[in-house]
Amino acid sequence: MTASAVEQRLYSAADLYDAESLLSADERQVLSRLRDFLDIEAKPLLAEYWERGEFPEQLAQPLIDLNLMEPFASPARGIYHGFRIFELARSDASLATWYTAQAGLLRTAIQVGASEEQQREWLPRVIEFSLKGVFSLTEPDHGSDIAGGLSTTARFEAVADGGAGPDGGADDGGYWVLDGAKRWIGGASTADVLCVFARDVRDGQIKSFLVDRAAPGVTVEKIHGKTALRMMQNAHITLERVRVPEAMRLQNVNSFKDVAAMLRAMRSDVAWIATGIQAGAFEAALAYVNKRQQFGRSLGSFQLIQEKLARMLGNITASISLVIRLTEQQALGMYRDQDSALAKMQTSLMMRETVALAREVVGGNGITLAADVARFHADAEAVYSYEGTHDINALIVGRALTGVSAFTH
Repeated sequence: MTASAVEQRLYSAADLYDAESLLSADERQVLSRLRDFLDIEAKPLLAEYWERGEFPEQLAQPLIDLNLMEPFASPARGIYHGFRIFELARSDASLATWYTAQAGLLRTAIQVGASEEQQREWLPRVIEFSLKGVFSLTEPDHGSDIAGGLSTTARFEAVADGGAGPDGGADDGGYWVLDGAKRWIGGASTADVLCVFARDVRDGQIKSFLVDRAAPGVTVEKIHGKTALRMMQNAHITLERVRVPEAMRLQNVNSFKDVAAMLRAMRSDVAWIATGIQAGAFEAALAYVNKRQQFGRSLGSFQLIQEKLARMLGNITASISLVIRLTEQQALGMYRDQDSALAKMQTSLMMRETVALAREVVGGNGITLAADVARFHADAEAVYSYEGTHDINALIVGRALTGVSAFTH
């Protein structure tokens, strides 16, 4: 690689082994446009909106207009999607979470859970953001135990021939009535639909529905007082006798095994977010120590600082290698619970150390938003917990290794 080519690399500091070279020129060009937008348009707003606890809505449409979900013919397409998430998280975890709520969670839910007819209708609208939605699984009292503890209910009520459906028109298929609550649902307040998971009272199995956010009986309340992902608008959702047409039920979700298939695919996105957060914290810390003077010399010239920088880079390099290999396997159709669980578990563990080291080398300024590191340090705690805590993912891996489930029954 020539010197000029090195200068043009997106990740010259954080990508020591040049994983970016696996991407096509077209893919790097799209990522470069994304990088420019984030650095020029988004970065000046992040500290202010993080402190305010508000999402910078003026960034939403420009991000959509970048058409990041458009597929490429390159064999590295899966890796491109991963680097798209990496780049967003490298700037801000809330931006990455906001985007993957649509591009990852909702899109995967429909790809895995919807019928072919439903996919033909909904997926193009998801890709162009004309149908915005969020994944609504977690409940106020059920997170890690959601498989057995999910308490939101769905009751089917048939409509007699010629009767009226929930929208007042003929609907021979009948409709479902949902009751319950969901919590920590990011982006719910601006979504068109909520992808709600509920337990069918007839057979006790989990079903999934696209619920109109404005439907009677749906209440969406912003969760206040967060110390992480402050820009992301997480919501508490209450469902009181909410009617949903049978046509809006995801036809291929008929048990928690079908939900688990979604989670298996989604966790790779979170592993990419955890990796991108590390890169953002590392780059912010590196820039700081190279300009900060102490004892008449730059902080970056001290042995202890360099050792911490090296550990951070080691974590990032290992995380990039892990998520790329996982993505390559999934691109070949290999989806195993233990693979995505291991990636989420390990990248999040290394992320926690990396952001702590970044905050440490920046010193007292590491707790201020001005140095950027503080956002990554705080936001990492949310990413460490969602899409499966460290312990839950470890038990998934342990079950695969031993053949014995250690989950509490």
